[in-house]
Amino acid sequence: MQVCQSVKCEHFPCADVWHECHIIPGIDVQPDNISIILISEAAPADPADYYYAAGAPLFGQTTVQAFKDAGAEVSSVQEILDLGVYLTTAVKCAKTGYGIQTSTVKECSRLLEQELALFPQVKAYLLMGDVAIKAINTLAERAGESRVIPAGSTYKIRGREYFFRGKWAFPSYL
Repeated sequence: MQVCQSVKCEHFPCADVWHECHIIPGIDVQPDNISIILISEAAPADPADYYYAAGAPLFGQTTVQAFKDAGAEVSSVQEILDLGVYLTTAVKCAKTGYGIQTSTVKECSRLLEQELALFPQVKAYLLMGDVAIKAINTLAERAGESRVIPAGSTYKIRGREYFFRGKWAFPSYL
């Protein structure tokens, strides 16, 4: 399955992102083999830097290094995927400035929700930063559920257990 065949942005309503840098993963993935989804902030300004781009994309390099630092013996994004970890972004277009407007996160969370629904065997979500956390909280609130991750300083929320729809949710600010 290719996620990009099931998840699409039809109208591109967001004003603070570059729509020409819109990326939804187009790799072949077996949804039942995915047990962890890592959600980072936004697509890169250069599509060649995206996780699944050919060569040595920047997102791939930094993610492989983070997994190595955590003790995983991996040397490529494909090896991370083979471990059952799917990599994606909360916002599917590249940001135009330093931050991303809440309205953009809310709008793009609809795409993220469609994407997450494709992976029924997921056991945990790795939320890499404020935008990913805000997107997951938006999904929960839209469904009438409680916030997944409380607002607050990083040191105040560390060491607690969080769940999104019965699955582990790990906030990170790396």
